[in-house]
Amino acid sequence: MQDRGNITSLLVRLKFSALMAFDGITSNLLRTFLTVLGISIGVAAVVSLMGIGEGARKSIVSQFESLGENVIVIKSNVDTVTFEPEEAENLSGRVTGIQYATPVVYTKDTPVRWRRDESEMNIVGVNQLYPEIKDHAVVSGNFFTSLHVKQRSPVAVLGYNVANSFLNGRSPVGQTLKINGINYRIVGVLGEKGEGKGDGIDDKIVIPYTSAMKISGTKDVSEIWAKSANAEDAELAMVQLGRIYKRKVGMGSNITPENGEGQGQGGEVEVSKECEAVEVPVEPMPEPEVPAEDENVFTKGEEPLTITSLNNLVKEADQANRIMTVLLGGIAAVSLLVGGIGIMNIMLVAVTERTSEIGVRRALGAKKEDLLIQFLLEAVYVSIIGCVTGIVLGAWAVSLVSKYGLSAVVSFDSIRIAVFVALTSGLLFGVYPAINASSLPPVEALKSQ
Repeated sequence: MQDRGNITSLLVRLKFSALMAFDGITSNLLRTFLTVLGISIGVAAVVSLMGIGEGARKSIVSQFESLGENVIVIKSNVDTVTFEPEEAENLSGRVTGIQYATPVVYTKDTPVRWRRDESEMNIVGVNQLYPEIKDHAVVSGNFFTSLHVKQRSPVAVLGYNVANSFLNGRSPVGQTLKINGINYRIVGVLGEKGEGKGDGIDDKIVIPYTSAMKISGTKDVSEIWAKSANAEDAELAMVQLGRIYKRKVGMGSNITPENGEGQGQGGEVEVSKECEAVEVPVEPMPEPEVPAEDENVFTKGEEPLTITSLNNLVKEADQANRIMTVLLGGIAAVSLLVGGIGIMNIMLVAVTERTSEIGVRRALGAKKEDLLIQFLLEAVYVSIIGCVTGIVLGAWAVSLVSKYGLSAVVSFDSIRIAVFVALTSGLLFGVYPAINASSLPPVEALKSQ
């Protein structure tokens, strides 16, 4: 029974301290409002800035993901390195882990005529495996076949936006348009990727690469797209492709950039034993001057070709943007610390103003713990009100930013961090004033009346 009475007494004291704390923050609304304002601004800054950072991260990652999953891009950076189309066609048989591959031919600003309208558009030439490589569905009609590629058939598949601009949004499959003066039959329409996604494929026209090579007047291609079944296969394929194309551009272990012939292992000239005893003074030969147009890509410090895994690009972009989001949140959290200092200053002023109240409560039997809990609860009340107000303001700011075209989302992590920092700072900065209030001697407090 005695334990039950102690618990009841403790609960009554806690209830009374909570009521006194609530009366303390409502007795001076202006002071409370200014304190809450500091916390609210800090929470709103954390929620909104981290929301903008998270929105940017998701936007960039989705743009990379729209290029296709487990896709490897082999791209030449110099005119001296090119690929034969058959090389890309046979890549899946040469490299373990590659399921599909296609040569890629770009033609920019190609004249396109649709009925009476004429404009210049970007054309992409690929083979029949493009939908599988880029995970891009055909929403109307069909994609062209391998027979179309072999016969250089004048067929075209339109990007989503291009197709919508024809026939007021109705499917143009079966219609004819002119590309570079040649009639092309529209056989399909690609699904929508979205603005800024899929390398702008929605605004392009896709044709067989053999037809694109005819338009551009080239016999070789400068880019290859390959696809693996999963991320592990893509990593394995990257290693094998690196070895293959390292030899292709003259970077093999038995070939040096300057001269790959007449040298032994390690690039050293072999010397016979009969010549070792003969010393013949030889003047150093001046190095021949290399014309600028014949300058080797290795001497210029350029990469002749690059092999890029889009999976790695997604990971790097995700990591970089997560770091940016954390930095934005850290910058905004400084304002929460300022708000916490504001709580401490206001509470110290409140303790000074309410010295007589503290003395009366101590004289009537209030313990140090009761006063400590009361002033701590006042700090917690202010922090909670500031948190709720700040979250609402931050969510409103995020929606306002999204309304004007920027990517921003309200993330649970930002709310959790803001609430944790706000409540922690409120408690920490409220402890010192609360200890000061509970430590006032009753006689000294009553003297101030």
